[in-house]
Amino acid sequence: MKEFSEYKLLSHIETPADLRKLSVDQLPLLCEELRTDIIKELSVNPGHLASSLGVVELTVALHYVFDTPDDRIVWDVGHQAYAHKILTGRRERFYTNRKLGGIKPFPFPAESPYDTFCCGHASNSISAALGMAVAAYEQGNDRKVVAVIGDGAMSGGLAFEGINNASSTPNDMLIILNDNNMSIDKSVGGMRQALLDLHTSSTYNRIRYKASLKLYEWGILNDSRKKGLIRFNNSVKSLLTNQKNIFEGLDIRYFGPADGHNVKSLVRVLRAIKDMKGPKLLHIHTVKGKGYLPAENKPTIWHAPGKFDYESGERITSSDGQPQPPKFQDVFGNTLLELAQQNPRIVGVTPAMPTGCSMNIMMKALPKRTFDVGIAEGHAVTFSGGMAKDGLLPFCNIYSSFMQRAYDNIIHDAAIMRLNMVLCLDRAGLVGEDGPTHHGAFDLAFLRPIPNLTIASPLDEHELRHMMYTAQLPDHGTFVIRYPRGRGSQVNWQCPMQEIPVGRGRQLKEGRDLAVLSLGPIGTEAANAIVRAEMQAANAGHPVSIAHYDMRFLKPLDTEMLDSIAKNFTQIITVEDGVLNGGFGSAVVEYLSDHNAKVQVHRVGIPDEFVQHGTIPQLRKITHTDADSIAELILNSLKVSQSES
Repeated sequence: MKEFSEYKLLSHIETPADLRKLSVDQLPLLCEELRTDIIKELSVNPGHLASSLGVVELTVALHYVFDTPDDRIVWDVGHQAYAHKILTGRRERFYTNRKLGGIKPFPFPAESPYDTFCCGHASNSISAALGMAVAAYEQGNDRKVVAVIGDGAMSGGLAFEGINNASSTPNDMLIILNDNNMSIDKSVGGMRQALLDLHTSSTYNRIRYKASLKLYEWGILNDSRKKGLIRFNNSVKSLLTNQKNIFEGLDIRYFGPADGHNVKSLVRVLRAIKDMKGPKLLHIHTVKGKGYLPAENKPTIWHAPGKFDYESGERITSSDGQPQPPKFQDVFGNTLLELAQQNPRIVGVTPAMPTGCSMNIMMKALPKRTFDVGIAEGHAVTFSGGMAKDGLLPFCNIYSSFMQRAYDNIIHDAAIMRLNMVLCLDRAGLVGEDGPTHHGAFDLAFLRPIPNLTIASPLDEHELRHMMYTAQLPDHGTFVIRYPRGRGSQVNWQCPMQEIPVGRGRQLKEGRDLAVLSLGPIGTEAANAIVRAEMQAANAGHPVSIAHYDMRFLKPLDTEMLDSIAKNFTQIITVEDGVLNGGFGSAVVEYLSDHNAKVQVHRVGIPDEFVQHGTIPQLRKITHTDADSIAELILNSLKVSQSES
């Protein structure tokens, strides 16, 4: 258990109730201690640093003013919630954050009553908070509900849907817009500039509030007239200040912008607007990485920096000096630039993740042909579809788990028209410590039923380059390439690119007793499993021979290869880094069943449950998708086969 005796105030706070016993003048010191603790802990136990540092004062002020957990605080993009965790009973367990069996990487209601909603993906806080506010109203409960949205999440379409509904639904919700001019990379678009331009006088708001109370008292103002007056006053403010207010036309009171790092001022403002009726928005300015100079200077890198030296700010790498295979994302980024320099039709699209997916490589070299559309995955796909419709060839890179939010766009705005575009799904499969909200577990299953899609997954870096080259050739329609987080297996990855036949797999190893069919980079685990199984069987005096096939494509399946395998083997094992229900293994079983093949198929993949957080090796072992588990399945399958024969 971690020692916390060095903190004068933080050591005595177990819950927000303890926090509320402090005087307002003590809060700056508490913020300082809280920030220090986050930095020290994350230096040895990596996590999301910069975002959490940026909301320390806001977190303290919210729990100080509001009666949590009865009052609801709904966080958006939960990687900013570390201070919230520490203040809500998880201080002594915070060292287990993101570790197997430890504190969850993002707020989750099953872990704490202070975690009001799941928030691994961006832009859902306003909608969820509005639902809670309506529930409180319907149940006659006067609890307060606060939505905290920031880190670029306001560019997400769901945020606008929520705020539009909030303007027309009776509620007293408070929206706090944490404007740090960032998402993970720098936030972009007209929204960013509008937020920077906003300004409303605190004196004006105070006078206006007092005047509205009097008008209600005199019977001049009612709820119907109030909506019109709010719209009129917003228009007058915009005219007089020569500044645009993005909330003009909505029945939402706007306050700010305020200094998000002045905790005493935040407490005063929150107390002043806490009991106001109707929806309201407090706009605050914060600095991502606040209080730790390396993170302030390079907030994108320090969003999740890995281990680092607390004193010097030097990031610690695990390399032993030996050449390392590149990350799949870097192979993508460099290959995309290489292709774009050869093919002028190619453009790049990313929803706020140019660094995370390495599209920043092309962005630096060809800035006019790359587009960061902000946190807006559905728009990214449809925007790409529009460009594809009129002759460009978009490579749209979206993390697998975030692509879930663009499902209708893939169907309606790409596949139906069979548009020539490439959807690159980064972080496919198990991703590790970010847990169930970020595992790219479902893409194979949810994409497979869609007509007109080509769905491919490369075994290694060379195959990724070949697939990208093939995808940009004419008349391939909507082409999906999915690959995992982290490094591949090829140090010398810069091979010449060549076209590969769509829908054709390849045999990696011959064998006679059992066939292993893998899809994607998890084929490396399968190959290691085959070596181990053959070695164990030989050592036991029962040598076996295992064939290995890299199928390459989920859609179209290589049915010619499947027919051949079914004729030569009675035992097949399928291996995939995705859910078993409806994925690659299901496709193989369906095809063989439809063609009356007498083959027993054992499927390896992610089971029908949400896999929690931990290292990828730990999670592979838990889900039985590691080499040892696959080797054991191979041997058990052969024992069954031998006993039956």
